[in-house]
Amino acid sequence: MKTLPQTPSDDSYRESMGRLLVLYTQVDRLIMEICAERIASAPDLAAKLALAKQVGDESRHVMIQHNWMQQFGTDTTPVISDVQEESIRNHFQKLTWLEFLADMYLCVEALGSEAVENIVPLADPGTRESLHVPLSDEQDHVAFGINRLKEELAQLPAGEREAFLEGIPRRIEALTDMFLDFGLEVAELFEKVGASYTMLCDAVRQRQDEVLQQVAA
Repeated sequence: MKTLPQTPSDDSYRESMGRLLVLYTQVDRLIMEICAERIASAPDLAAKLALAKQVGDESRHVMIQHNWMQQFGTDTTPVISDVQEESIRNHFQKLTWLEFLADMYLCVEALGSEAVENIVPLADPGTRESLHVPLSDEQDHVAFGINRLKEELAQLPAGEREAFLEGIPRRIEALTDMFLDFGLEVAELFEKVGASYTMLCDAVRQRQDEVLQQVAA
């Protein structure tokens, strides 16, 4: 990472952090909606309850972030378009339960939260505070996803288990490519709030290796 931005009143910092806050809030709302839709088809009560808890958590995140954006004076124009949001929903609607666990909890939650955590030390105090609860909750979500995925994979024949594990990096790459194809200029936003995008990508790759090792253990 680079250095702390001068002050939250710096125009470039304020505009870029504002866009990132909008992006984070949109993603949390999408996760809330996607998990709510998945509850009915979840395979058992434990899964349904975990998803229901996550819906409640994400709704709290959206409210916290919305309130902070109002104080921060953020332009709340969506970063992700309606069409792009629909493509994300469509992706998750088509997934099997195993695929949902991998895509939601390894890619979106684990790797997404890693990117946010690397921004937090560079943020102004109000933004750091607004992200405290969301990042804490997301640790619980990732733990559920990893543990549940391990349980599900343990019930598969060895060949199927290995094939699924080998395919997870391709799943992460495909989701990452879909996000990059949105053309959101996220790298530029990260740089403008004081982050090295190269170092941030390195941190995310390291986190990916860690979660893949946890699932395969």
